[in-house]
Amino acid sequence: MARKTPAEAEPAPDFEASLEELEALVERLERGDLQLEDALRSFERGVALTRHCQTALSAAQQKVEILLKDGAETRTRDFSAEAASLDGDDE
Repeated sequence: MARKTPAEAEPAPDFEASLEELEALVERLERGDLQLEDALRSFERGVALTRHCQTALSAAQQKVEILLKDGAETRTRDFSAEAASLDGDDE
């Protein structure tokens, strides 16, 4: 039987779940009552969650920028086409 990679073993959590887990990890680390090994594991998990959240935010930002750009271009084209038809109707 083939071994699964860590990415295949666990599905990637969604952004909100990652953020909640990250906040819980930070609270535990800030209390300062973890053993060194547990603190290191928590820190490593926090780094992975942070990277996941940053990737998700970056992807969302790119989508928003594309939508805003496409929306502005569409409105400009529509407005220009409408203005041209109005100019033709008046004459």
